[in-house]
Parts: sequence; C-alpha cells; structure tokens
Amino acid sequence: MAEKTEDGKTKRPQQVYSLIVEVGRKDGDGLPPKATGAALLCYASGVDEAEAVRETVAILKEADLAPLEVQGLGTLEERLKAGEDIDEAEQELMARALQENSVIVAEMTPFFD
Repeated sequence: MAEKTEDGKTKRPQQVYSLIVEVGRKDGDGLPPKATGAALLCYASGVDEAEAVRETVAILKEADLAPLEVQGLGTLEERLKAGEDIDEAEQELMARALQENSVIVAEMTPFFD
C-alpha cells in the first residue's frame, strides 16, 4: 500500500534520474584552466525528473559551477528498457544516490576549444 503524508496525500517514491549537465565557466569552478566548460554525468534522486533537475542545478550552483543546460536520460529502468548497457559500478552509484537522497557527479568531461 502507498505511504501517506500527514495531510493524507499519497507519498510518491523517490527514483534516481541520470542527467547530463552542461556547465560554463565561473570563477572558482575547479575546471582545468583552458577549459571552456564541461559536461557532467549526474545521478539525482527525486519524486520526478523535474525535482531531480532542480536539486542538481541547486547543488552545482552551491559548488561554484555554472549550469547552462540539463538533459534527462531517464531512470535506470527506462534506460535498460531502451536497450542501454549499464555496468554494475554505474548501477551502484545510482543505488547510492537513492539511498542517500542525493546528487552524485559520476563523471566530468571538460570542453576545450
């Protein structure tokens, strides 16, 4: 049976969403000196993708990064259903994001001109 909140509404379960976030340059961002920006692969928990995106953008801003664009790749289930091959290490990071109700930056790829 679905869990209820104090006001009687049905509590929606958290899921983990895979996101690609493009970031620009900002003072103190920690990117390599000649980089023009970067792409980040993030795993973020949320009751829906919109919440996962909002949380990810907020956390990246707190980390002195400058998010420009976010692309949603879907949940683990959606990605597997689409035929993607997702290794065990990646699935463990997704499980950790869900368990900790957090955002995990799994990979950062700097851009250079």
